[in-house]
Amino acid sequence: MKIEDLLNLTAGVVISEPTVRAVNSVSVYPSKIDEGDLFISNNPQEIESALANGAYAIIFSDPSIKITDDEVAWIQVDDIQKASFKLIRYVLISRDASFYLFTEHELSFLKMIVTQKRNFEILPNDWRKLFEKVLNSESKMFIGTDEELMKMIKPDVSILNKDASCEIITDTLFRTTFKINGYIYQEKEITPFHVDYLKRVVEFCDEHHLPYDLDRVRYTKHFVPVFIDGFLNVMKPSKSDKVAIFTDNLNDIYKAREYVRYNGAWVKTIVLTPPKTKVDGVDRPNWYESIDEARDILKTAYFNYAFVYALDRSMLPKIKEEYSLF
Repeated sequence: MKIEDLLNLTAGVVISEPTVRAVNSVSVYPSKIDEGDLFISNNPQEIESALANGAYAIIFSDPSIKITDDEVAWIQVDDIQKASFKLIRYVLISRDASFYLFTEHELSFLKMIVTQKRNFEILPNDWRKLFEKVLNSESKMFIGTDEELMKMIKPDVSILNKDASCEIITDTLFRTTFKINGYIYQEKEITPFHVDYLKRVVEFCDEHHLPYDLDRVRYTKHFVPVFIDGFLNVMKPSKSDKVAIFTDNLNDIYKAREYVRYNGAWVKTIVLTPPKTKVDGVDRPNWYESIDEARDILKTAYFNYAFVYALDRSMLPKIKEEYSLF
């Protein structure tokens, strides 16, 4: 690409007097730079490494960056991230690529049920890693969960069908029997308010001919119930009326407590969160400042269901035998 084309694409300004007129390739990692390439960074040490590897041009936005080689094209832009994504959009003009914005729950189910993942790329939420993956991938389908980054690539990025819903036949908070595409899946390890996420993903897979297996359905990392005793030992469900439900999001806590309110009025629930975390519908959550403090709350509080936010089941004692939850 010619330097003048780079300037037009990125709205950049050359602040040196380069002898070079074009670049071969581009990277945001100095280790990937070869002679004749463009490097994008605000890190002085990385820039020096890229120059040592033969970079012909540098895109940067930090005005404190010092020019150390006048023969190289030093291109200053307002925002290197935005400039980088403008380059991505230019590269994608020649490709028939599609981009889809998933929620974290939808992506968890996609990873879970799809049996062949060669037909798409899952994009990281780090902009530099995303830049490299899109630039160097031969895939024509990209999936990500960071709305801001995805819309920088494609402002009208596609989302899954929010109206997709699944027929639930029977359910408890921890197991659901549902019907999809004419087949009944009995007592799968999925909470009922996650089933619609699953249906959206199934509809996406059907539309794009992605092979999947719904027998793989199980709890996602977003909602993990573990039956315990008063000492936090993992128990079989039939042996305990206490369950710790580990979640990484507050919305699932709200939905689960609403489910309990309408379907199990006898159930006593508590919520454990880091300090000053606000949970809809909970006036007094149990705040913990350490894992040991969270353990103490679970040992001493009276509850049937304890929703534990921002921790995982590794806080429970190690056991030699891992029991099935149900």
